[in-house]
Order: sequence, then C-alpha cells, then structure tokens
Amino acid sequence: MSPAEAVAVLAAGIGAGTINTIVGSGTLITFPVLLAVGLPPVTANVSNTLGLVPGSVTGAIGYRKELAGQRDRLLRLGGACVVGGATGALLLVNLPSGAFHAIVPVLIGIALVMVVLQPRLTRVIQARRQRKGSAAPVNGGPVLLLGMLLASVYGGYFGAAQGVLYLSLMGLLLDETLQRINGLKNVLAATVNGIAALFFIVIAHMDWVAVALIAAGATVGGLIGARVGRRLPPTALRGLIVAVGIAAIVQLLLK
Repeated sequence: MSPAEAVAVLAAGIGAGTINTIVGSGTLITFPVLLAVGLPPVTANVSNTLGLVPGSVTGAIGYRKELAGQRDRLLRLGGACVVGGATGALLLVNLPSGAFHAIVPVLIGIALVMVVLQPRLTRVIQARRQRKGSAAPVNGGPVLLLGMLLASVYGGYFGAAQGVLYLSLMGLLLDETLQRINGLKNVLAATVNGIAALFFIVIAHMDWVAVALIAAGATVGGLIGARVGRRLPPTALRGLIVAVGIAAIVQLLLK
C-alpha cells in the first residue's frame, strides 16, 4: 500500500467511524476504498469489519448518557445480536459473495419507510394499545428480538446500512426517543462487529495494515460522530438516516 493509499484508507476510516455513530453504513465508505487499493472483496470485508470495531466502541462511549437505564434491554437484545452476528460471519465464508445482494436493497428500502413513518406508526400502535388497555413491551417483545436477530445475521455477513435496519426496528417497537435508540444501536453494532471480527481472525485472511489504518481513523470518527449526532434534533437525524439509506441502496444496485 502506497503512502497516498494509506492516507485514503485512514480518511475513509474517519468518515466511516463518524457516520456509523450517527446513523450507520460506514462500510459504504471504507469498503469501496479498500477495493480501490487492491484488496480482494472477502479480505476487504473482513479487514473492514475488524477495523471498524474501535470506532463503534468510541461511538457507544460518546452516547453513554443516552444509555442510562437501558442495561436490561441491552443484555436482551445483545444476546440476539451475538447469535445473529456469529451466524452472519459463518455465512460469509460459506456462501457466494453475492448471496445477499438481491434482497438487501429491498430490506433497506423497507427500513427507510419505517423510519419516515415511525412517528405516525407509533401513534397508531399506541392508540390501539390504549383501546385494548394493554401496555407496550418494555424491551420490544419477541417481534423486536427476532427482527434484531435477523438484522444481525446480515450485519455479520456484510453490514452496509445495518444501523438503518436497527434504528427502524427499535424506533417502531420501543417507546424511546430516537437519540436513546441511537445509543442502543451503537452498542449493538459494536457487539455484532466484534463477534464477527473474532470469527474472522481465526478463519479468514486479514490485511493488518488496512485494519490498523481503519481502526485508527474509526476511533477518531466515533468520537466526532457522538459529538455531532447527539446534537441533532429528531427530524434532522431522521432525514440523515434516510439520505444514508438511499445512498446505500444506490451503491448496492450499481454493483
């Protein structure tokens, strides 16, 4: 890797760490850069997954105030994410590289619709519960658990727009503010990336220079993303989620 290519990978890591903390989809920045500097697709994918872990951690630390009182929820959803992330990592090394490409744009599109309509859908669900005299499940119930499990399978496999899927699911099924949900998303994404990365270290080939450069950049980006993301009002954050999700769909369709 030349000095110019190393700078490009480092800069991509900063950008990915920032956008991952605010929304997700940082892989859409780093993965193409790794391919451009000559890494094979699978090597780029696994190196990227490991490299982004420190950024997920610093982003989660930056959102620690929003995580207050959510320990039980994190443990419950985190268990599903661990299983899903490990399953996705296993699929990556056993399925053709294009196995998920057909369905992923559809999943992201549905997630974006859910993000846009989430306030209205939440009001409808709450009104229905009031009529029935029932309360919302504190942790989202089995529907959210299953949804997060499936989203984490995808996250362990590739992960582009994984954060958008998480935000849409939790935004619809949890009675929480978008910023507190974003804090959850950062911890759960770090969990999935970490589990997948441990798996890849054992069975896959890493480009350790790329890993180190992305990790350094993502660590800084995670801190930046937390400072910026926590100041965004819900409408602006929702708009950014949609913009990033559309970019993800376009990039995946053009491959």
